[in-house]
Amino acid sequence: MAAVAVRYLRSSGAPTAAAPRHGPGPARVVRALRTDERPPPAPEDFRRVLGHFASGVTVVTAPGTDLPGAPEPPAGFACQSFAALSLDPPLVVFMVARTSTSWPRIARAGVFCVNVLAVGQEALCRAFAVSGARTADKFAGVPYAPAPVTGSPLLTGVPAWVDCAVHAVHTGGDHLIVVGRVEALGADEAAARPLLFHRGAFGALAPEGLPGSEGARP
Repeated sequence: MAAVAVRYLRSSGAPTAAAPRHGPGPARVVRALRTDERPPPAPEDFRRVLGHFASGVTVVTAPGTDLPGAPEPPAGFACQSFAALSLDPPLVVFMVARTSTSWPRIARAGVFCVNVLAVGQEALCRAFAVSGARTADKFAGVPYAPAPVTGSPLLTGVPAWVDCAVHAVHTGGDHLIVVGRVEALGADEAAARPLLFHRGAFGALAPEGLPGSEGARP
């Protein structure tokens, strides 16, 4: 499966093991706008408006690979762009920047585990959100166990996890859309509330019964 993923990325122009780790990304098509055509939204406006959509926070991990002469440590990165995709077959999806230094490692492994973070795990998220850091450094001092099917790092204390094999990879502008086939999953129903990210800051659901929550009663 790893070979399939890497072969697809190479044919689509996305970075792979054989491509520069910090490549220029997808080619941009430059053209003149028609007089009746509006320009696309500015990146800063796009981020500001889309920041109003609160999302959960995950850490996507993959096991290290035993490359001849150059064994790789586990890979991992913080990811907001994660969602369920299909019940039959069970599929999930996450998006990753085409310039990501963690993605080529995940593609080579061909498997990954989505670790859903809880309130109180903000520092864990920040550790895996560092861009360009050595992958081994992200796991320094972080306890984990192998996920049951793929062996991807299952971080200790997460309220839920989804163990997957890479099912398909699609291009989406400056990101890749990675579809995973769910091999195993689990949750701690008594765990803390999920960690949320909204307008550039971490947050949490209001406890049931507080004003403004669905559990509130007059």
